[in-house]
Amino acid sequence: MPYTVPVLEDIAQPALAARLQHLLDNKTKPLGSLGQIERLAKTIGLAIGTEAPALKDPQLVVFAGDHGLAARGVSAYPSDVTWQMVENFLAGGAAVSVLARQHGIGLTVVDCGVRHDFVERPGLLIRKVAPGTADALEQPAMSDAQCRVAMSSGAALVRELPGNALLLGEMGIGNTSAASLIMSRLTGMDIVDCTGAGTGLDAPAVQRKIGILRQVLERHPDARDPLAVLSTFGGFEIATMAGAVLEAAAQRRVIVVDGFIASSAVLVASKLQPAVLQRCVFAHQSGERGHALMLAHLKAEPLLDLGLRLGEGSGAALAWPLLQSACAILREMASFESAGVSRQDAAEPVAR
Repeated sequence: MPYTVPVLEDIAQPALAARLQHLLDNKTKPLGSLGQIERLAKTIGLAIGTEAPALKDPQLVVFAGDHGLAARGVSAYPSDVTWQMVENFLAGGAAVSVLARQHGIGLTVVDCGVRHDFVERPGLLIRKVAPGTADALEQPAMSDAQCRVAMSSGAALVRELPGNALLLGEMGIGNTSAASLIMSRLTGMDIVDCTGAGTGLDAPAVQRKIGILRQVLERHPDARDPLAVLSTFGGFEIATMAGAVLEAAAQRRVIVVDGFIASSAVLVASKLQPAVLQRCVFAHQSGERGHALMLAHLKAEPLLDLGLRLGEGSGAALAWPLLQSACAILREMASFESAGVSRQDAAEPVAR
């Protein structure tokens, strides 16, 4: 399946940005008093290309895949948990299932490369490239062809989804290791700073994990460009997510980024097309060790900091009402003129 990275236009649009800022500055409130919600409203308005943004038919996609490296003991859970959690998502029992129902978000689970054969049913898309990646300590996790198939699948599934907002989720035992490897190689940061407890490793186990990941990096010194890094270290779910992110950006959907693993897919996509980041809202800063540093590298401002490290898209779903509120502020909040409210005298000092 051929795949070509889409070329993304710069959507900075200074004139629209100025109009959005003017609208926000003239709402019935002290200047800038809604803080990050105002910046969020502006980001969404620019992403969609309107002064009155409305988010319709939000779609949360959980990308699932297994990792050959998991056999090295880099996770506190066995690989079977990947397919078992997919079943939990589909049965409606996972955290993200509950949150998606609560907020009226469409939920789709994608088998990108789980080591299990699922029965087809509503809510599940089977886009399996292979039953799990290879052990990256022995060989690249994916071939270049497999990586491109996964990215093409991600782009195709976005084209099939309604709405103008894509929320990212993932499931894959071992995928914090893949994300840490991608982060280290693409940012130049030491693997120690990129690696955390994942599903709940204790301190000695984290040190063993770091040692294994350092060996993986040393095994593949020539994997440097974004697609080579993705295929060498990534998972099928991360590659499929990266393709979905690029397609959603090309369609000018708002992309709501969940935690550490979702951010690693966006990191890859942004190295291929930097304008991806103009369409992204980062839901939260997770409790995973490397996430704060990755967000800083991306110059991203997360909406929440709740110590989450669940994945699944749970943080994206929790942040979703903030995006809805930001849009409603732009569309519905009165201006000083329309409400007949007096402005603060610009010559007077602002009381704080």
